[in-house]
Amino acid sequence: MGFVSFAGRVLFAAAFLLSAYQEFSEFGSDGGTAAKALSPKINIFVENVSSRTGIVVPHIELKHVIAVAIALKGIGGLLFILSSSFGASLLGALCADAGWRGAACWLFITDHMNERKG
Repeated sequence: MGFVSFAGRVLFAAAFLLSAYQEFSEFGSDGGTAAKALSPKINIFVENVSSRTGIVVPHIELKHVIAVAIALKGIGGLLFILSSSFGASLLGALCADAGWRGAACWLFITDHMNERKG
């Protein structure tokens, strides 16, 4: 049973590790394709927060955000393979953040599109 548990952890962590490797290989000097995909979402988010609250959001350096995500995926995946609950927590936080960010960006984008139509 121990081998099956280890094999399951390796297969689960492989998705995160391969994703981290792909983002790392595409990173470049500007953050790569991940930064290009995240840039419009962050811009709409900053625009909506600034217009609704009046708070000036500081500039977000996307290559730093992508670098942290790569590190979380890599370290979390390796620690998860080694049966660390901290590794599982890192991967869980990464997934929760991605889910929240996706849902929040979707709501902001649809709201932004509705404002342009009306």
